Amino acid sequence: MSVMLFSISRMSAGFVALLVGYASSAAIILQAAEGAGASEEEIISWFWALGIGMGATCIGLSLRYKDPIVTAWSTPGAALLATSLSGLSLSESIGAFLFSSCLIFLTGVTGIFDRLMRIVPAPIAAAMLGGILLKFGLDIFVALKNQTLLVGIMLVVFTIVRPLSAKYVVPITLLIAFIVAYFLGQTHLENVSWEISKPVFIFPDFNLTSLIGVGIPLYVVTMTSQNMPGFAIMRANGFHTPASPIITWTGLTGILLAPLGGFAFNLAAITAAICMSEDADSNPKTRYWVAVWAGIFYLLAGVFAATVVTLLTSLPNELIITVAGLALLGAIANSLVSSLTETSTRDAAIITFLVSASGIQILGVASAFWGLVFGGVYLSVTRFVQSQKGTD
Repeated sequence: MSVMLFSISRMSAGFVALLVGYASSAAIILQAAEGAGASEEEIISWFWALGIGMGATCIGLSLRYKDPIVTAWSTPGAALLATSLSGLSLSESIGAFLFSSCLIFLTGVTGIFDRLMRIVPAPIAAAMLGGILLKFGLDIFVALKNQTLLVGIMLVVFTIVRPLSAKYVVPITLLIAFIVAYFLGQTHLENVSWEISKPVFIFPDFNLTSLIGVGIPLYVVTMTSQNMPGFAIMRANGFHTPASPIITWTGLTGILLAPLGGFAFNLAAITAAICMSEDADSNPKTRYWVAVWAGIFYLLAGVFAATVVTLLTSLPNELIITVAGLALLGAIANSLVSSLTETSTRDAAIITFLVSASGIQILGVASAFWGLVFGGVYLSVTRFVQSQKGTD
């Protein structure tokens, strides 16, 4: 087991997942907690609960099913909370979190979500993944414009090392990038101090207005914008773990940790793609160890919540954007190949890809869900028309 566990490529992929996950939306969670009136200690407790919850579910579920199951907080949910918690007490907010997690738990127990996911064809799921990830690839070159020297060096290192060792290209690029950023004076490590964080229990207040106005939208956004794309990404990468037990466990984790600030737990999308990459582990049967490493880093991030948030904010944003994009290049390429191979589903896959990549929001639900809807409807209609034509 020690040989399985200690692998530089797996460890680095797990660390990049942490880096991307926290750096991309920690500020949104901070804004949501402040909007709910949380104190500094309570805000740290939110990050403690989220880190512990993600770590425990990543490790436990991945070891149980031997698939790379990467969980995350609900980033769309955090964005929703950042604009909807104003005017509510912190206890009412916690009550809404508990209510949403109970709904997620019930969805898992009843098996409804499993039946829904069986309907999604693999090329459509792959196209949705490609659409979600496209922005990360494009952002590399936006970052290159803003930080030409730093990002340029990262691209040169990646280009040289990739043909020699795809397994180690991301950790080497990340290490070189950190050294360059440090000598360019673009890191602010003087603000970082190591301290163990502590959870703060907040008694929930079940107010009907907050349950309906915050709890239900949080549930809907988490299921449609996180769990559905998360499972589609797993299917697109060849992992067919049953959905219901995972939904059940993430819902239960939310129920347990909501009073400490764990507002929502769900399957990851972007960070999952990093952990399911062939560069992280060439063997699909042992790739679950990458998710285990992500879970270990999440646990550490929870224990040292205040330190991690400060550390991430001390790094140049372009460094994180570029590392994420480079780590996802293989996933973008594979998703495009998988989605366009079958001619019978190619048009539907292109529609799914374009809608998912567009970033549109309808009824507050992110584009990944609507990509599946538009592509699925198009595929169903064309198949129906062709079947009718065949009976004429």
